[in-house]
Amino acid sequence: MAEKTTTVTNLGLSLIKQGKRVIIVDANVTTPNLSLHLGIPFYPVTLHDVLRGDVDATEAIYEHESGLKIIPASLKTDDMAETGIEKLYSVMLNLLGRADIIIIDAAAGLGKEALAAINVADEIIVVTNPELPAVTDALKTVKIAEQFGTPVRGIVINRYRGLKHEMSIENVQHMLEKPIISIIPEDIAIPRSIACKIPVVKNSPSSKSSKEFRRLAAQISGSEFVEKEGNWFERVFGWMV
Repeated sequence: MAEKTTTVTNLGLSLIKQGKRVIIVDANVTTPNLSLHLGIPFYPVTLHDVLRGDVDATEAIYEHESGLKIIPASLKTDDMAETGIEKLYSVMLNLLGRADIIIIDAAAGLGKEALAAINVADEIIVVTNPELPAVTDALKTVKIAEQFGTPVRGIVINRYRGLKHEMSIENVQHMLEKPIISIIPEDIAIPRSIACKIPVVKNSPSSKSSKEFRRLAAQISGSEFVEKEGNWFERVFGWMV
């Protein structure tokens, strides 16, 4: 799901800018999006190689020009037949000590890839949008996490516009019974950043969505969120993006 990957990349980069060591793992091994978002679709070594036992997890870590460190999944169709996702736990163990925070970009839905990610995570953040079908799917994810004993840190509502046909924030929280920890607004800067293959917090740092991603990162890291006032040019640029 593209909007989930957008949240992952921008949260990861925001945490890095707060001084955290971050690694993002693309555990969506059948329909990966992470490398596409970052503009480098074909890596020589990927998570698939790690899951097959061909290489160590540390050999599949790449540093993107944005500063993100990622373990991408393969886009080759041949790699999708045998994913070996059940070995994800051992991959996580090999990464311990190499980052302060490891973010797993899990697959959408509740297939075996998503279940594997939920099972190995210390906690999960559920990303949804304010539409009933999406919130219903989010509720299923919350219930599965509870069955696995994986804490749900909270809910991120993406692409929020505040329109009448959308579910209200109160109704989303009532339905999911979990705290809403971030509301990312609908923002034209996001599709523009995806087209540029650069996370929006770097491509359009003055945009309204960038501010919310930085606020989310501060909450995750336990830091105080202080948004500096930009100069006149930065504010005008922010209005234009």
